[in-house]
Amino acid sequence: MSTTPLNTLVLQTQPLPGVCLLTLNRPEARNALNDALRKELSQAVALAANDPEIRVIVITGEGESFAAGADLKEIAGDTPVAIRRRRVLSLWQQLTNCPLPIIAAVRGHALGGGCELALHADIIIVAEDAVIGQPEVRVGVMPGGGATQRLMRAIGKYRAMKLVLTGEPITGAQAAQWGLASEAVASNKVLERALELAQRICKLPPLAVQSAKEAMLAGADAALATGLLLERRLFEGLFATEDQKEGMTAFAEKREPNFKGQ
Repeated sequence: MSTTPLNTLVLQTQPLPGVCLLTLNRPEARNALNDALRKELSQAVALAANDPEIRVIVITGEGESFAAGADLKEIAGDTPVAIRRRRVLSLWQQLTNCPLPIIAAVRGHALGGGCELALHADIIIVAEDAVIGQPEVRVGVMPGGGATQRLMRAIGKYRAMKLVLTGEPITGAQAAQWGLASEAVASNKVLERALELAQRICKLPPLAVQSAKEAMLAGADAALATGLLLERRLFEGLFATEDQKEGMTAFAEKREPNFKGQ
């Protein structure tokens, strides 16, 4: 994976073998999400997901914020038809459908669409002093990028209702306590910790990792019996992979496995 030019809205780098780092690059606007940035991010995720060298995607923000929300200057005068034509949900669908693990490294502000972007990740590493919230009601609208649904599933009805109906933010430390983040760490350690986890996942068999992600996400919206059946079928299918044979053989021989994604 090649590094992108510095004038793009999403910087793409490969800081570690197998890790694609996507950095939102509108620091002058606290990485507010406009149409162009969303499109670049969607395209970058699709490219990474189809790159055989990439096993994990990490998303972060340039400067002091992750993403301060939608770019209100861009949408303030929109009609319902105009806002629909922006196709926000279809752009986010690339993240929803991405088979690779996605880690969000969140510092500073993650508000509105920025919080919704983080909610698309599989693991969220957040700064203890980050500002997390859904303030849309304060400007006359409501969340429109998934928060009313994903927050309910992540932290339950009453905490989700408080965030959405008051528009009041919480800290990263509180987000981790509520289950809205995987871990809260010092602000200067966020990206380091995200890359550490990404590197750890990269050393594991990618087909097993991706199958586990598929089972958890697909099963979350299914009946328990359906989810359990999906899990079992994916589990059984992994016995057709070379990595399963290598992993169990290496365990028996008390050596480090060499996983090839086959």
